[in-house]
This record gives sequence, structure tokens and C-alpha cells, in this order.
Amino acid sequence: MPVTTFARRWRSNPLRRRTDVLEAWVGLVAVVLMLLAGSAVGWVTGSLAHGALRETVREQQLHRHQVMATAVQNLPVSTVEADRESASGREGHHRVIARWAAPDSRAQLSGVVAVRQPTPVGRRFSLWTDDHGRIAGRPMDDDTAAVHAVLAGAAAAAGTAGLVEGARRLVVWRLVQRRYTQWDRAWEQAGHTWGRAGAGS
Repeated sequence: MPVTTFARRWRSNPLRRRTDVLEAWVGLVAVVLMLLAGSAVGWVTGSLAHGALRETVREQQLHRHQVMATAVQNLPVSTVEADRESASGREGHHRVIARWAAPDSRAQLSGVVAVRQPTPVGRRFSLWTDDHGRIAGRPMDDDTAAVHAVLAGAAAAAGTAGLVEGARRLVVWRLVQRRYTQWDRAWEQAGHTWGRAGAGS
């Protein structure tokens, strides 16, 4: 609500109604809750998310390994995949059959790998695998975990503020409905005494 309207509801004047005072208090309480509760929920959520993501970082860095793979065969890109990649405007991923050693170097594994650039047969490239040599994604780093934690905290704070604002709007709507009801009653009473002698009109 505008600041001038909010301040006018606090000033003492003959036209100020009880619902105006209640609406001003509701707005003040909502602002305080947004600042305090929103910040608290955002901080707790961000801290919990950061702790969980840090644990994920440790697990991934412990159980994911970067190995060198060798391209064995290039697989053709289907027409549907080529059209989809062209429509999205991104660089297409090429698929190759590659061979790499397990992290313990005891076994040779092979499989289909997606690469960004065309990879000639015999070229070596890096690949992330798990403890069993299966293809895995790049492990998360601390900076990425921190960014995700901040985003989670900000989303939680914004969600809390949205809930508070929604509650404020609901309460204000109820106050407005009560105000309209009081006006209807006042007009109805005025209509019964309108123009009568001695009725003060």
C-alpha cells in the first residue's frame, strides 16, 4: 500500500474507523514478519541446503574419477536428432563408442559416450566414471553447492514473504467486507429516519 495511505490510517481524525486502525496494524505486522520470518526461514533453509550439498560434493568427489577414454567408432546422428539440435540453436552432441579403463585399471570397459565435438577414431578424451567404471557426470564443486544453497534460501525467503502477503491481503479483504457491511447498516438506519421531525435530519 502507498506510504501516505498507511500513515493516514495512524493519524487521529474524526473520519478514522476502527477497521482503518486494524488494517494499519495488519500491514505493520506483515512487514515485520516478512523481514524477520522471511530472513529466518531463508537462512535456515540455505544453511540446511548448503550442508546437504557439501555432503553431496564430498561423496561425488570421493566416488567419481576422471579417466582417459579412446574413441573406437563414431555413431551417425539421426535426422530427428539433427533437426532438434538445429531448432534449439545449441551445439549438437556427437555419439561415439569409446573404450576406457576402470578406476582400478583391472578391466577395460566400453560404451556409447556423448561428446561435444566430432571425435576421430583413436583420439583420447577425458571421461568421468563412478567406482565401478560406469559413466557418471562431473562431480559438483563447492562453488556450485554454495550457489544452489543461496538460491534455495532466497526461494524460501520469497515464499515465506509471499505467504505473509497473501495472509495480509485475505485479512484486509475481510476488513473491507466488514466495512461495507457497516456502511450498509448505517445507510439502512438513515433511510428509516430520513426526513422525520425530531430525527436529527
